[in-house]
Amino acid sequence: MRVDLRSRTVRSAMPFGGLVVLLAACCCSVAIAGSAKPHLAGTWVGSYSGAFTGTFTIHWRETGSTLHGSIALSSPHGTYGINGSLNGNAIKFGAVGAGATYTGSISRSGSSMSGRYKSPAGGGSWNAHKKT
Repeated sequence: MRVDLRSRTVRSAMPFGGLVVLLAACCCSVAIAGSAKPHLAGTWVGSYSGAFTGTFTIHWRETGSTLHGSIALSSPHGTYGINGSLNGNAIKFGAVGAGATYTGSISRSGSSMSGRYKSPAGGGSWNAHKKT
């Protein structure tokens, strides 16, 4: 790069077309990096309040955007199968046998999630963080 102090102009060895290509490549890599999907497989622990209050442990298996696993609830006490889906950072899942459905979102880091639940007896809020 050459700077002419008398005319206060900056000249670059990179042609304008090369600059456009460079900017486009940078923008694409930022978009790809920003769209990384969180990985939920593993163990999550959390709590819920509202119509029911207690704690839970989820064990997720993940295939693409489909989730399968189990949830151990403190109230109503028991371990239930769960199925769900992930769309971007939005999560939906249901506890088969407990009659509850959960909706929420995953944090950008992928280490926590929170949302609302519904059951025949009422609803409330929930939150969890990834244990392993």
